[in-house]
This record gives sequence, C-alpha cells and structure tokens, in this order.
Amino acid sequence: MPLALFALTIAAYAIGTTEFVVVGLLPTVANDLSVTLPMAGLIVSVYALGVTFGAPVLTALTGRMHRKTLMLGLMGVFVVGNSAAALSPSYEMLLVARVISAFAHGVFFSIGATIAADLVPENRRASAIAMMFMGLTVAIVTGVPLGTYIGQMFGWRATFWGVSLLGVIAFVGIAALLPSNLSRAEPARLLDQVRVLGSGRLLLVFGMTAFGYGGTFVTFTYLSAVLQDITGFSESSVSLILVAYGLAIAVGNLAGGRIADRNPVRALTILFALQAVTLVIFTFTAVSPILAVITLAALGFLQFANVPGLQLYVVQLAKLHRPGGVDVASALNIAAFNLGIAIGAWVGGIVVSSSLGLSATPWVAALLVAFAVGLTMISGALDRRSDNALQTA
Repeated sequence: MPLALFALTIAAYAIGTTEFVVVGLLPTVANDLSVTLPMAGLIVSVYALGVTFGAPVLTALTGRMHRKTLMLGLMGVFVVGNSAAALSPSYEMLLVARVISAFAHGVFFSIGATIAADLVPENRRASAIAMMFMGLTVAIVTGVPLGTYIGQMFGWRATFWGVSLLGVIAFVGIAALLPSNLSRAEPARLLDQVRVLGSGRLLLVFGMTAFGYGGTFVTFTYLSAVLQDITGFSESSVSLILVAYGLAIAVGNLAGGRIADRNPVRALTILFALQAVTLVIFTFTAVSPILAVITLAALGFLQFANVPGLQLYVVQLAKLHRPGGVDVASALNIAAFNLGIAIGAWVGGIVVSSSLGLSATPWVAALLVAFAVGLTMISGALDRRSDNALQTA
C-alpha cells in the first residue's frame, strides 16, 4: 500500500477518536462546565448533526476543488475545531467547536474513500478503502479508551489537544505524501441528493440505519456514567472496559460483512432483534460488574455488525430504484448513521433527565432498535413482493 494511504488512515483515526471519545468524558465535561449530564450529551448530538447535514452540502460545494488542497483544508478545519474545543471557556463555545470539527468529518470520508481507491490498482481498491476506514475502527478500540484515560487524568481539554496533535500529524502526512495529480470525480449535485431522497424504498433503509444503529446510542452515549453510577466501576476501570468494548465492535464489524453477504435483509433482521434483546438484558445486568461486562461484549459486537449489511443493502436498492444515484445513496446512508447517533443521544438525554433516569436508557434504546426491526421486516416484504411481480411478468 502507498504511504499516502497511511496518512489518510491516521486522519481517519483522529476523526474517529474525536467523534466517540466524548462518550467516555461526559461526566468529566459535565462537572467541569457545570452542566447537567443530558446537556453534556448534546455534545454528541450536535457533532452527529454537523456530519449529517454538513457533509452532503459541503461535499457538493467543494466538488470542484483540487483534491489535495481540499484534504489539507479539511484537516486544517479539524485541527481548528478541536483546538477551539480545548480552549472553550463555556459549554456553548464547546458546542460550536464540535460542529466545526464535524464539518471536516463528513467531507473527509466522502472524498477520502475516492482518493484511497485512486491510489492503488483497480484490483486493490476495496482493500485500500478498507484500510482507510480501519483508522476509524482502530480509533474505537484504542483512541477512545486512551483519550478517556487522558481526560480523566489531566482533564478533558488535554484529550482535545491530543486529538488536535493527531490532526497536525495527518496534515503533515497528507502534505508530504498525497500526490498532487489526483483525479476528480464529477461532483454530486444537490439535485441528485434530492432525487435519492424522493425514493420511498431508500428512505425506508435510511430509517433502518438511523434507528437500528442510532438506537444503541441512547445507552452508549451515557455508558461511562452508567458504568460508574449504576455498576460501580471506578473511572480508571471504565477506560479498560471501553478497550474491551472497542475490540468487540471491531470483531462485530468484520463478522457483520460476512453475515450480510448472502441475504442482508435476513441478517439485519436477526442482528437488530438480537441487539434489542441484549439491550433489554443490560437493563438488568448493569448492576452486576461481571454480568455487565459480559453483556457489553455482546452489545459491542452487535452495535457495528449491522453496518456492512446496511451499506450493502442501500447500494443494492439504489441500483434498482435510483441507478444514477448509487454513490449519493451510499453517502446519504452515512448521514443516516450520524442522524441516528444524534437522535439516540438526544433521546438518552431526555431519559436521563426524566424520572426514569440512567437505568432506563438500555430498555428505551431497545425500543428504538425494535422499531428498526419492524422497518427491516417491511422492507423485506416489499422486496419479496417485487420479486414475485417480476417472476409473474
């Protein structure tokens, strides 16, 4: 693999760390800025919303820019956003800083996948894209627990300074290693995105993505608080548990691709159902340190196991219903992932601030995922009806 690809992987690692590390720092941030835990949870929501709505618009607006210049600009924005987060004197300024970072996130992965594919021969493009996205997975396994540990030891601002440093390293790597003669694909127009959103079948899959993947974030956003306040773990123990959780996520992501290869709808139905059941179980096992860790290992596996299937399914349907907008549909599904994160974190905040409290977040998360099970079954039924109609014709 070319060295330029490693620069993209480092950038993906930095971006993945800054997106999810807040989960482990919510209690620390809430205490330092004198805000409630649900208000701190909005730090997760606003970032996800920034990716959701910023990525499609900014990708379209920057489509004609020189690729290397754009990537350097994105990492510059990323460094500025995380530095601003580290310097934020107030909760409101921290929210603004998170949105700035989020704008870089969405466009980076949209354009970065195309660049990664162009860096290698055609028969190695899938591997190149997978390697870049591996930075995101490794960030969940190592970056999030390490960033959580740093934040607990030296304050949450130190974590954002560390992420900013990663952004600087990625900037230097891209500047030194990324070729200047990268090709530019025809930019996706906003009109193309609107056409994809006009497909009811694709909207159904976007709903599956938002509720099936995002539903878990009702609990995941407040996982650090649950482990400390309900299970009784110390702050340092939470960092270690997040390592194990991240490893389960990595294994689930790899296994999910194989599970979904033959029949993504059936695989997604089963995975979502198991995820909902596991969340209900966590409602009862959260009070026991041993049982909580076992349940979280299963939940981590299931949380990302549905990602490959959702991406595969939306591409399959886009080829049938919007053949000219397959890439746009794939990008919008990434937006749906982040919209789900925003919804899940927001709902979690409502639950935590209500009389239900932290202990109710798992079963409320299960309800959202169960809704995704229903949407998946409806989509599968529509597929079968369409297949039968074609066979009859």
